[in-house]
Amino acid sequence: MGRADKTTVTATLSSTASCRERALKSISRLPPFSPVLNKLIASLADDNVSFGDLAALVEKDTVLAGNVLRLVNSALYARRGTVNSVRHAVSILGLAKLRNAAMTWSVARMWSSHKYPQGWSASHFNLHSVAAAVLSDLLAIETKVEYAEGAFAAGLLQNVGMLLEVTGLPDEFAEVRKLYLDGRGSWVDCERNLLGLDHAELSAETLKQWNLPAPIVAAVRAHHTPADPMTLACMVQTADLAVEVLGVPVQEWHKPIDSSAEELLAAIGLADQAESILLNFRAEYEALREFF
Repeated sequence: MGRADKTTVTATLSSTASCRERALKSISRLPPFSPVLNKLIASLADDNVSFGDLAALVEKDTVLAGNVLRLVNSALYARRGTVNSVRHAVSILGLAKLRNAAMTWSVARMWSSHKYPQGWSASHFNLHSVAAAVLSDLLAIETKVEYAEGAFAAGLLQNVGMLLEVTGLPDEFAEVRKLYLDGRGSWVDCERNLLGLDHAELSAETLKQWNLPAPIVAAVRAHHTPADPMTLACMVQTADLAVEVLGVPVQEWHKPIDSSAEELLAAIGLADQAESILLNFRAEYEALREFF
């Protein structure tokens, strides 16, 4: 390798390191987690968390408590009588659904309170994150992949690296967006070409700092390049692509792939179950969407 080539490689590595460092520093610019969200995330790694523990946690946050009651009294659960107790709501929702819903509201509230540059919609980002989380969860349960209990969190947080790009690298993000809209490759291709890394890597580094369980971090890191079709990373990737096709893009200007949700589910062996999975997805997503 000649001196010029070595200089180019060194400059590229330096630029990548700089982008990574600047983007990760922007984690501190995101609104801080609420105590409730911190404990909800910690509960993902706690196999012994109880209904009572989570109910007591939710009761301390009046907004969360109100949302839990509203959800359990929604058409999704078709209750004949009104549920007025958070503890009763917990017993109806179940531990996983309660934690998933509470995490959704907490994270969305945190992200929506931040100011972003022109061209970035927190609303679109939140709705895509919720939709991807719901579908990731349904796919993981159906395929019985390892650590299926982490699918909702992985789907919800897979794209947090984009927030770091928007807040920590706004000029570079604008250039990536321009390249993407000019048809210079996929979003990930444009990120890698300009920044030397992509949002999946940034997302994974963020979740690692937030002390999420290792299987969730690994799935998020690999969700654009899953090595095996029967992994948590593949479920997250499929959900991410499918909800875009279903009309819930991460941003309004984001372009879905040329496929259908049914074809994407068939690719992971769920052709026969696709109709019922998508029906369940629409019902759960619409119930949560009402809160945004």
